[in-house]
Amino acid sequence: MPMGHTATEQAGSGGLTATEHRLDNGLRVVLSEDHLTPVAAVCLWYDVGSRHEVKGRTGLAHLFEHLMFQGSAQVKGNGHFELVQGAGGSLNGTTSFERTNYFETMPAHQLELALWLEADRMGSLLSALDEESMENQRDVVKNERRQRYDNVPYGTAFERLTALVYPEGHPYHHTPIGSMADLDAATLEDARAFFRTNYAPNNAVLSVVGDIDPEQTLAWIEKYFGSIPSHDGKQPPRDGTLPDTIGSELREEIREEVPARALMAAYRLPHDGTREADAADLALTVLGSGESSRLHNRLVRRDRTAVAAGFGLLRLAGAPSLGWLDVKTSAGVEIPQIEAAVDEELARLAEEGPTDEEMERAQAQLEREWLDRLGTVADRADELCRYAVLFGDPQLALTAVQRVLDITADEVKAVAAARLRPDNRAVLVYEPLPADEAADGAADSDEQEGAAE
Repeated sequence: MPMGHTATEQAGSGGLTATEHRLDNGLRVVLSEDHLTPVAAVCLWYDVGSRHEVKGRTGLAHLFEHLMFQGSAQVKGNGHFELVQGAGGSLNGTTSFERTNYFETMPAHQLELALWLEADRMGSLLSALDEESMENQRDVVKNERRQRYDNVPYGTAFERLTALVYPEGHPYHHTPIGSMADLDAATLEDARAFFRTNYAPNNAVLSVVGDIDPEQTLAWIEKYFGSIPSHDGKQPPRDGTLPDTIGSELREEIREEVPARALMAAYRLPHDGTREADAADLALTVLGSGESSRLHNRLVRRDRTAVAAGFGLLRLAGAPSLGWLDVKTSAGVEIPQIEAAVDEELARLAEEGPTDEEMERAQAQLEREWLDRLGTVADRADELCRYAVLFGDPQLALTAVQRVLDITADEVKAVAAARLRPDNRAVLVYEPLPADEAADGAADSDEQEGAAE
């Protein structure tokens, strides 16, 4: 049996515990017992995301997320979905800049099935990967890009802002969805090489949370995963280091068929895992999270110049995090009016800092979100994997809220003054097309679709 350490309750963990183990092939295992309900969550994080891709092959990590559901040596076609759902479970997978994850939540007595399924595709997916499944999932991903990015209002905003904040050549310059051209260019051999390099046990963390017997669970993990060989050929991701600030405002205006004018901006903020990132999270919560936030009160409730105003943090470990501002204007309101009000509120926070009441509310809000994440077995399994992969220590997941509660108002003020400045942002301004141009564009689109059919 693999060796591990015993469960130790961490200070500030709310009584939650986790044990860590490692198989001989390098697979890291994290277990957390929770007998409140008879369910168990399995979460598998592979240390591969879009930051590991190379120029000309963007989107490969996300494409492979789809390919992992296309069958393996003993599970054909759509069998992974059919077996999990037939056993009363749920499942999915996602891809980000920094990882790809797969997860199942099962009735506790079906845990062995989920572990066997994950081990089968980790160990034998290449035997089922062929041109047919490659073409099938390439089309699925391209259609996903159309539906979520290219053909919806404001759909390419995140992609555009990411490309501005992280310059050409930076590993975070492109988003996980990838480009159409690169998706078309990916070959079956590209996919096979990608799998061999990244889908190895020594490049993964497996967490199991819920109504489990740890000894039996470890025995199943050793049985199904233990014989899968490790792989030592992976190259580390390219360096994501950047200056703390962009240095000058970057700006684009986009004229598209959108329902309202919009001001969107991305700010370069501290790396996740630092006190400064926690302070930035609190700053953005004060400014733009919920109906009690400054921007909502100013723009939506008081001035009535916007119908929605939000400001949130995308935490990133391998590059500066991203502060995402999103304001949709009320009818007839011009962008300069919105922008002046936003800058005034940001400058006021940088000069005065948050009030005691704002700090208490923001910390309570982030504490509630942390409790929500750890309160379900699926989200707790995901958090344990996240801290293991990105920071090397899953136990940090159980105490993350204490680090947020330790942040002072002065630290929030300092990060606002240092980072929430016009010279540290990329800005998108959306201007709706006039009605006649929008109608012409719709007619052109209809003609092209008719021709394609």
